Amino acid sequence: MKTKNSRTTKTALAAALLAAGGSAMAQQAGDWVFGAGWMHFAPQDSSKPLTLTSPVNQTVPGSSASVADSDTLGLSATYFLDSHWGVEGVVGVPPKFKLDGGGTLGPIGELGSARQWSPALLGKYYFNEGNAAFRPYVGLGLTYVWYSDVELTPGMQNAVGGLLRRPPGSTVTSAKLDSSWAPVFNIGAAYQFDPHWGVSFSVSYIPLKTTAKLTTTSAATGAQLATSEASLKVNPIVPFVAVTYRY
Repeated sequence: MKTKNSRTTKTALAAALLAAGGSAMAQQAGDWVFGAGWMHFAPQDSSKPLTLTSPVNQTVPGSSASVADSDTLGLSATYFLDSHWGVEGVVGVPPKFKLDGGGTLGPIGELGSARQWSPALLGKYYFNEGNAAFRPYVGLGLTYVWYSDVELTPGMQNAVGGLLRRPPGSTVTSAKLDSSWAPVFNIGAAYQFDPHWGVSFSVSYIPLKTTAKLTTTSAATGAQLATSEASLKVNPIVPFVAVTYRY
């Protein structure tokens, strides 16, 4: 026959094991969580018409451009200040964006392409307690965006030359996209399978705009012939699904 003391001992042991398991799952100050997975950029874009800024100021009527969606590998690292607050750094392997013509530039098709660099730093607040497997969160942060490998297609090169009444191949146009700071608004949820492995899903919104500045030179002499520009609002929505590891 089991005694009252033996039942009490087993109950206390079970409670201790549950507490140990809960503390092993708990996120607490000093924890690092690393993530890697699929990141998608879905621009909610709009643009202003292409405008010649020199030697004369002239707008190309009805011209517009749009930015195509892009996918990349996303990486993240989160440091927990306590069981609710964390600081996260996020970066994507720079995705390549294609710029397509619209309106009077529509017949050209693809106007150009560029790679976007946009590392972000966010403060995040996790709901539920630190030992909960499922934890929704909200975040707010900042990103610095710059571009590399900016290229214009032959069709866009010829279109700019045509505005200057130059024959195809007689001009060369280079492009540069302005860098800028932008806020990042983030919401998501994390699920912890065991003390180390988990998954997370988040959606970020980045109010982002840039200006494409074009410089056209003579192919024969290299002399500058004209400058032009077009303003773009990119405003991407960025879903991010990652496998996470807590260290």
